[in-house]
Amino acid sequence: MERIYYDHAATTPLHPEAAQAMLTVLQGPPGNASSLHSFGRDARKLASGARDLIAATIGCRPDELVFTSGGTEADNMALRGVMEAQAASGKRHLITSAVEHHAVLKECERLERGGYEVTYLPVDGNGIVSVNSLREALRDDTGLVSIMYANNETGTLQPIAELAAAAQERGVPFHTDAAQAYGKLPITVRELPITVRELPVSLMTLSSHKINGPQGIGALYVRQGTPLQPLLVGGSQERKRRGGTENLPALAGFARAAAIAAEELEARAVRMEELGSLWIRLMRKASGGTAVVAGHPDLRLPGIVSLMFPGIDRESMLMNLDLAGIAASGGSACTAGALEPSHVLSAMGVPEELANTAVRFSFGLGNTTEEMELAALRIETFLGRNRKSS
Repeated sequence: MERIYYDHAATTPLHPEAAQAMLTVLQGPPGNASSLHSFGRDARKLASGARDLIAATIGCRPDELVFTSGGTEADNMALRGVMEAQAASGKRHLITSAVEHHAVLKECERLERGGYEVTYLPVDGNGIVSVNSLREALRDDTGLVSIMYANNETGTLQPIAELAAAAQERGVPFHTDAAQAYGKLPITVRELPITVRELPVSLMTLSSHKINGPQGIGALYVRQGTPLQPLLVGGSQERKRRGGTENLPALAGFARAAAIAAEELEARAVRMEELGSLWIRLMRKASGGTAVVAGHPDLRLPGIVSLMFPGIDRESMLMNLDLAGIAASGGSACTAGALEPSHVLSAMGVPEELANTAVRFSFGLGNTTEEMELAALRIETFLGRNRKSS
């Protein structure tokens, strides 16, 4: 049976060119970028080249990038790093949203246990944070605002430019987790002529394995002048903001994947729109018109489609998808072996009974329309059997 991968929002297949870039480093001579000899200088040159390339994809200065072990560390660093730096001036209040990735929400919980105060902004039925609600929540002691760019469960896009501008008006740093949006949307943190609007954020999380790069590496953009305490201390790497020897093979793979994503951005966006729209049509047909799309109908990443199938148990659906060779996701955390209700759908006001039927399909490199039609037939067979048994 041909296996079909529709879980690109969880992780993407490694691009062959990124794999080759990594292999070249792995097979090359040893080198630590902190060493002064020629091997170290070669390693430092490789790391600098990767930094320059990735920085160019978001229009930032190379020295404004801090490489991390991935998106989770970057999120943790942004929140804890900024709040600890702001605490000295009495700013111990943080604002986030109710639909953030757990890398943000769990760090918020940890900060609360440490005496910080967190405000969780609500979202509307489409999963959007109101700019007015942010303005109302901002206080004199607010040290940071953190709101994700694109939701990892529904693909819903937040009005990040407007939200960041509202924080900027009050002199509050703004962080956005752009792990899902990076490489799929045009993003720049510096104003450019005509083509791309500046995103006035202070910090932004990037992740390699969401753009066909290797797992285990990411980056945090930190605008010059943003207060930040390091999470990891030791060596003076990353301008003393993150100690630890650089992961050169992963850096090479990340840089190559980032370059390819930037080069193919427009073409990929068109392709994902085609695939996402086709999948929604196929699933509505397969479900007899009962499938419901979660999230904003227009303001979303087209490559993420969260569907709710009324009357279909999610665990049963995922199990049958796997048996049919189709990889998808429940789109929610797993605790003690049991799928919990989605905090994202709950925050959107989706009834628990309906939310518990949600399945996330996400598309990317290697997916085709022919494959989708085959997958839809397999799903239609399962749904048909389920209707008969009911």
